[in-house]
This record gives sequence, C-alpha cells and structure tokens, in this order.
Amino acid sequence: MNRKQLCQQFGRILGGESKFEHGVCSVELERDLKVTIQGRPSKAELHAEMMFESLDQNGWALNMGETVILEEEVYPFISILQKNGILVSALHNHWLFAEPTILYLHFQSVEPPLSFAHKVADALRVFQK
Repeated sequence: MNRKQLCQQFGRILGGESKFEHGVCSVELERDLKVTIQGRPSKAELHAEMMFESLDQNGWALNMGETVILEEEVYPFISILQKNGILVSALHNHWLFAEPTILYLHFQSVEPPLSFAHKVADALRVFQK
C-alpha cells in the first residue's frame, strides 16, 4: 500500500477525513463542545488532530496527536493511551477564563501508523460517553 492509501486508512480508523501533504498524513476531528472564553462563545481550537510522518522502510512512523479535552475526560483518556503504550507528552491549558475548563493533551509514539490509529480510536471513545 502506498503512503496516500495508508493515510486514507489512517483516517477511516480514526473516523475522519485524512489529508496528505509534504509527507505528513493528518486527520482532524471536531469536538462538539459548548465553550465560552471570557464570556464569549468559541468554536476555534475545539478539535483533535492525529498525524504521522517519517515513515521508514519497515512501516514505522513518528505518530503524534493533540486534542482539546475536558477536565473530567483527562484521566479516562490518558489511562487508555498509557495502557496502549502511547506516550503522553503534555497536558496544559491554552485559554484563561474558559467555561468549562478546557485543556490540551499531546501524545506520541513510534510504531506503525495504523496501530497508533487503532489505539487512539480506542481512547477517543471516552468523548462519546
């Protein structure tokens, strides 16, 4: 399978449309959250994005993800990622005076991209509850 086909399959597993540009495959998923920042409704930056790049001849790649996450979702989501061997590299806020409090979680691995996609798809189920 070529890189574009691999990228399309990556997107299907994650439940989104994939984009392949400059050797990077990315999939962006919108989060349907009702958020205000400084009392104003905001839809900007309310997404999850997963990507892979630097695919080697053995089929392994650098896989990365970032998602907006609610406080109550943090521990269930991280627990699934860690159980699946995904490294959590950062958890932080972007915006002050957000209601509800939203955080941003970054995670990564080096493994076959479709393996990463299945593991992340498992964690994304936390958002459907």
